[in-house]
Amino acid sequence: MKKPQLSLHESGHLCTPHTGDIRIALAFPNTYHVGMSNLGFQIIYRQLNRCPDVSCERAFLPDGKIIKHQESSRMALASLESRQPLNSFHIIAFSVSFETDYLNILTMLRLAHLDVLRTARRARDPLIIGGGVSLFLNPEPLADIFDVCIIGEGEEIIEEVLDVIRQEQPARQWKKPDLKAFAHIKGVYVPAGYNVTYHPHGTIKSFSPLPGFPPTITRRWIADLDRFSGSSCIITPDTEFGDMKLVEVSRGCPRRCRFCAIGMVYRPYRLRSLQCLEHEALFGPPVNNRIGLLGSAVGDHPELTALVQWIAEQGGTVSVSSLRADTLSEELVERLQESRHFSYTIAPETGSERLRRVIAKDLTNAEIFSAVALLARHKIARIKLYFLIGLPTERDEEIEAIIDLSRRVRHVYYKEAGGQQWLRQISISVSIFIPKPATPFQWHAFADVGELKRKLKKIRQGLKKEQKIVMTHEIPKWAYIQALLSRGDRRTSAFLIKAFETGGDWGRALREVPLNPEFYVSRQRSREELLPWDFINHGVTKDALWEEYQTALQQH
Repeated sequence: MKKPQLSLHESGHLCTPHTGDIRIALAFPNTYHVGMSNLGFQIIYRQLNRCPDVSCERAFLPDGKIIKHQESSRMALASLESRQPLNSFHIIAFSVSFETDYLNILTMLRLAHLDVLRTARRARDPLIIGGGVSLFLNPEPLADIFDVCIIGEGEEIIEEVLDVIRQEQPARQWKKPDLKAFAHIKGVYVPAGYNVTYHPHGTIKSFSPLPGFPPTITRRWIADLDRFSGSSCIITPDTEFGDMKLVEVSRGCPRRCRFCAIGMVYRPYRLRSLQCLEHEALFGPPVNNRIGLLGSAVGDHPELTALVQWIAEQGGTVSVSSLRADTLSEELVERLQESRHFSYTIAPETGSERLRRVIAKDLTNAEIFSAVALLARHKIARIKLYFLIGLPTERDEEIEAIIDLSRRVRHVYYKEAGGQQWLRQISISVSIFIPKPATPFQWHAFADVGELKRKLKKIRQGLKKEQKIVMTHEIPKWAYIQALLSRGDRRTSAFLIKAFETGGDWGRALREVPLNPEFYVSRQRSREELLPWDFINHGVTKDALWEEYQTALQQH
């Protein structure tokens, strides 16, 4: 069999197609380039293929031209490894990290010649499973699509789900198991097992389980990360990271910023041991000695410097995801510099310290400037700064503060460099705040799109003449769609399906669906309201989140 073009440059663990009793297509609802850059996707792929009776293959969203060709030719979307149509697999499991990929899920199901609605699919069709962080925050906008949703970290749940398949699957011909058979598994949500009713004004009146289904779904999490592999099992140059091997250093974040879902739903903060990380760096496919260390709080690992030094001693080089300004040290920067790591990302989030107190970002301007001076002393050529706009209690002067802080960062660098022209670029990345489920800001309204545009224009004009400062930003209208899909109940699937039917025309979907998107996006919610995701125990109580929210609003 001819090897698929996309996998020609791959090295590492590949499955052996057709060898397992249970055939799973692990689907990423975006292109190969994006999907293979996702470490979580690779972690689950490896684990599934370690099961002796499972054959797991991969599937990705084709490029636009290929989609048109497949639609015109009626050729079904196929797996990467064996080129078998996805509708021939027992299970299609989607790994979903971003709300912006929801539309792609529907596209992939259509290309696989499957109905997008679970109620329209047949008993002999594949079981459609969804997992990933966006789903365990709030799966409701996709409740009419997925048969089963995984709420939490998938590594521990996989074997329990497979046990149900093994017990329920007929010996000769595939038939989807009775979905009630999954109800006993902690962290598994079966949307068909729940009835939702609504008040006349639109809020949720009740969320009731049918007999045999639990009233609350408890998020699953792994107590000991060392029990599971946490590195790339396939290396390919066709990703965002090139031919770099990725290693997960930690999971969650100890900082618990109020805007950030990661620090809330990945509680508690957990570390891989140094011994485990050394093994992960060496284990697996051969690489060009390039190791990428990933995690929401890489710099908080107490043995990060020792790990970087150890990798260097083995002849490797290291790249890291963003580091907090207050975790940088002379020794760490020196070790990373020896690995030819010449670009750093710092996330002030806001220009003002007052607004950082609102979002519980424990970082001062002085700490930021100290980190920049440290980077300048080591001749670091590129610095990236992350900012958010549209935050609760944000004032116009805090938009000005983003401009001012960016200029001051450049000034501190030049001053420390003593006139040397080491700095190549300061990249300013401005994202738009979306009030996420399971965070203290889940009740807050999304900012007005017109105001967001005005603020972005202000920042852009303030920095456009500044040498070596380059600004990029999110588009407010797409942030609006993301807010709709992250905060919606199961009725919001109507927007998703209409956008799908109109070729991705979200403007038309928002106009034609007989629901008000502002109800979901721009409405301030009350403490008493039953939220779409309240049936999930994320590991933090609603009372605790509300208390944090009130504390934030009182910051001056």
